[in-house]
Amino acid sequence: MPSLAAIALALYSRNVLLSLFGGILAGVFILHDFSFFTTVTETIALFFSLLSEPWILKTLAFAILVGSVMELLERSGGINGFVAYMTERSKLVSSPRSALMVSYIIGVVIFIESSITSLIAGAVGRPLCDKEGVPHAKLAFVCDSTSAPISSLLVLNGWGALLLGLIATQIESGFISGESVDWLIESVVFNFYSMSALLVTFLAVWFNIEIGPMKNATPPKVHAHISLSHKAPMSYMLAPIFVMIVSVFVFLYMTGSGNMLKGSGSSSIFYTMLTTLGFMYILYVVKGKMSSKSYFISAFIGGKKLFGIAMILLFAFAIGKVTSELRTGLYLASLASDNLAPVFLAGVIFLLSSLISFSTGTSWGTFSIMIPIAVPMATGLDANVALAMGAVISGGVFGDHCSPISDTTIISSLASDCEVIEHVKTQLPYALISGGIAFILFVIFS
Repeated sequence: MPSLAAIALALYSRNVLLSLFGGILAGVFILHDFSFFTTVTETIALFFSLLSEPWILKTLAFAILVGSVMELLERSGGINGFVAYMTERSKLVSSPRSALMVSYIIGVVIFIESSITSLIAGAVGRPLCDKEGVPHAKLAFVCDSTSAPISSLLVLNGWGALLLGLIATQIESGFISGESVDWLIESVVFNFYSMSALLVTFLAVWFNIEIGPMKNATPPKVHAHISLSHKAPMSYMLAPIFVMIVSVFVFLYMTGSGNMLKGSGSSSIFYTMLTTLGFMYILYVVKGKMSSKSYFISAFIGGKKLFGIAMILLFAFAIGKVTSELRTGLYLASLASDNLAPVFLAGVIFLLSSLISFSTGTSWGTFSIMIPIAVPMATGLDANVALAMGAVISGGVFGDHCSPISDTTIISSLASDCEVIEHVKTQLPYALISGGIAFILFVIFS
């Protein structure tokens, strides 16, 4: 009830913060026997406990620092230099399709961390989309529909580390045997939603397919006649982005003690943003492009712009914790019949995982709930275990894509400068098409 109430309120009111807070209050109210006084005190305690978690603080700081980086990139003139090169000198970008294809390619190539993937695809694509008059909702759709799917397919990242740990637990429990790496590789082959999402997104961009609310997506205020008078060498934009990409690899390696798969995603993206800001200070201030005062004022203004996004992330984490304590995911999973026919198993696991991910706003949380349920169900029915695990991964990504309380959805909106609810509404029809394709494939392969 609380998570679905928050989603319904968000779609109706378009006020994400208020909607999330309503869902949080409803959940805490139920958890504490409908006591008004206890609800107030426990809600306050919930936020204090979240703000004492280092990974949450780092993720919130990451969201704010993104604003600083974006503002500095714009103030430096590097973005205008990049746009001028792509549209006027090289003619590589000369249409809305080519502007979006740049972000699509970046989203597919950079698979190390979904948040960084969305950020870079949005940072590079946004000025190009502004120049070509492409709505930010389309850019947000491309960022969101490439980052998580590619990260869950090419699992040399935190996604792979989590899934390896969950699979290893099933091996230790005796439900399956063999190596967890082999199981992961085999299950990724059946990650049908991520594959179909990448294909559907490519076709939507290439053929300019607009369905549902995307037809009415708001175009940017600046378009083909954007002023490029304040421009600098495009290296002022590309060099910080290159440092950002390299830094993610470095910090994943460092936080994982030499193993990137064991690295901390929250720490890596936080340290990456600090490193990037330090590099930008050297590039812009030491080289005389801007004064030290101008640098810090710009960084502050940019961070201030995204403070609201950081608050939305905090509230999303809070409702995720509440739904976890309410056992929302486990309850939904228990609705599946023990006597389910093997031919429908993968399809039902996919739908359950989608529903859990949509309700809780977390694909990783869904993996943690559903892998321990899906594997015993598959072995008990003598069904294909790898297919069942692939259904969990697909469902987790699918539900997360559709959910307005998902951190991935919020970060993709942030990167594209698109309103969260507009992004959810415009992306939903494409996600549902990809989800329908995936469901059919799960039934066929079963």
